[in-house]
Amino acid sequence: MSSGPVIPDVPNSRPATRFDRRLSKILDHATAVFYEKGYEGASMRDLSRVTGLSLAGLYYYFESKEELLYLIQKHYFTVVVERLQKRLEDVSDPEARVRAFILNHFDYFLTENFKATKVLSKEDDVLADKLGAEVTSLKRRYYRCCVDLVEALKRDKALEFNTRVAVLSLFGMMNWIYTWYKPKVDPESAVLARQVGDIFLSGIKSSVKRR
Repeated sequence: MSSGPVIPDVPNSRPATRFDRRLSKILDHATAVFYEKGYEGASMRDLSRVTGLSLAGLYYYFESKEELLYLIQKHYFTVVVERLQKRLEDVSDPEARVRAFILNHFDYFLTENFKATKVLSKEDDVLADKLGAEVTSLKRRYYRCCVDLVEALKRDKALEFNTRVAVLSLFGMMNWIYTWYKPKVDPESAVLARQVGDIFLSGIKSSVKRR
């Protein structure tokens, strides 16, 4: 981490201060650079150019592009979980809650932050040590949210299947969408979420034996 000033917590979905709003924009711009050039291909000079900060100014707040990637991952995984928790507040049916998870994922990563999907998926193993451990913890929290929802559905319907395989298969469908999705060809997030939900739910219901 930088020996300069302490960077405040990454802003949530409603940045409160002027600096938080500026930081949020910097992360958006940095995400776009990593999306276009990849983590290895991007330089601090590239990041400086798109964020509007001088190179010296960028280094004042961020020691390296690794630190920026850490903040990007922390921001997106924190906000998507916050939004999920809010979305689930008024949903009680187990199947509807699984569908809410899928819709929340597509609304956030497809409609609002499409470039982040590639960055979070493709640069998954770049971070190491303390930064990597913290991001891994956030990812596990998000994964655990999905596991809990699928387990609740499993109990409600008296189904028997491998939850880990089911959940990781669902993430596979959702996370690699950036490799093929075309906005003018493929359906919008709500329709896509419904179709993916149909495929996932009918799959776990039809390919298992009831207890």
